[in-house]
Amino acid sequence: MAILELSPGASARPATSEPVLPDNKSDILDLDGLLTDDELAVRASVRNFVDERIKPNIAEWFEAATFPAGLMRELGSLGVLGMHLSGYGCPGRSAVEYGLAAMELEAGDSGIRTLVSVQGSLAMSAIHKWGSEEQKNQWLPSMASGHTVGCFGLTEPTAGSDPSSMKTFARKDGKDWVLNGAKRWIGLASIAQVSVIWAMTDDGVRGFLVPTDSPGFTATPITSKLSMRASVQCDIEMEDVRLPDSALLPGAKGLRGPFSCLNEARYGIIWGAMGAARDSYETALAYSLERLQFEKPLASYQLTQEKLVNMLLEIQKGTMLAIHTGRLKDAGALKPEQISVGKLNNVREAIAIAREARTILGGNGITLDYSPLRHANNLESVRTYEGTDEVHTLILGNHITGIPAFK
Repeated sequence: MAILELSPGASARPATSEPVLPDNKSDILDLDGLLTDDELAVRASVRNFVDERIKPNIAEWFEAATFPAGLMRELGSLGVLGMHLSGYGCPGRSAVEYGLAAMELEAGDSGIRTLVSVQGSLAMSAIHKWGSEEQKNQWLPSMASGHTVGCFGLTEPTAGSDPSSMKTFARKDGKDWVLNGAKRWIGLASIAQVSVIWAMTDDGVRGFLVPTDSPGFTATPITSKLSMRASVQCDIEMEDVRLPDSALLPGAKGLRGPFSCLNEARYGIIWGAMGAARDSYETALAYSLERLQFEKPLASYQLTQEKLVNMLLEIQKGTMLAIHTGRLKDAGALKPEQISVGKLNNVREAIAIAREARTILGGNGITLDYSPLRHANNLESVRTYEGTDEVHTLILGNHITGIPAFK
């Protein structure tokens, strides 16, 4: 994964040839009427940022597997890092406002929304939920501004859906801790300054704040990806990484610690996936209105209209689900199984929409001049991380039957 230097406002690639829709064709139910003026203002701000900084460049970044250096600080200035957290320099916005931001970011690219999630919903949330006052004051303000980058180390080479089997171990050595182990698919790790590492101890799973310049800590970007090419995922190796006792997250004991952060990230995915779906649909709709076949626009054919209608139905339903979930979260009433409903449904439908949108584009749809196939590739990663389809199915199956079927 290369890191691309790109000055603000610069374009690494000319704007794509995608046509622009003259009117909003994505909200037939007027779901915007369910949003407040403040929520609409947040969405407009993030949408403008995506239109100006992400969409003109994302095809080049994706093709070259580059991540633009400095983008984290731009995202910090935008106010989307740790957006839902309060105090310690964090924006303190609502769950719905954060969801709308996630939707707009993923309309640009899933990888960009993922980086915001890794920073805010995972690393910053872990510190905010479980850290000491000293840890919060040390890390959160600079992470909210994007001047400090964090990552979240839970998944391992042999422990993805089953983190309870993690091999990373932290042993006490006098007043210090010594960490050994490996993590995989860790977003931002190679450019992060601090890593939240979850490790087994003699007292169960605990969380540690590990400066990435610690001796024995190595983060290596994973290359040759077919998905999330404009973002950074890494392997982490830890060999006798020595930490003071102050590196321990005092409030996190057991898997409840990392799972609480995963639920924050899963919530953002519910919204983000609909952003990728909406952008795919709008791209296909605009193309079908201009592309002529047999002397008529593609949009004039019944089969094309059926595809567009089916896409729109699922986007509207998924967006309603996201808004309802956000209202529950803001009311403090959101349950883990409700998050699983949103994550499972919206990502699954978003992939189907992106693929269907590609068919309307024909052969042109396999190029990076158009977004749907890029979205579909990215969504394969989104479908896998923060709980696979199978995991969320079993969570819901356990909820409705009372019978756990994980083993």
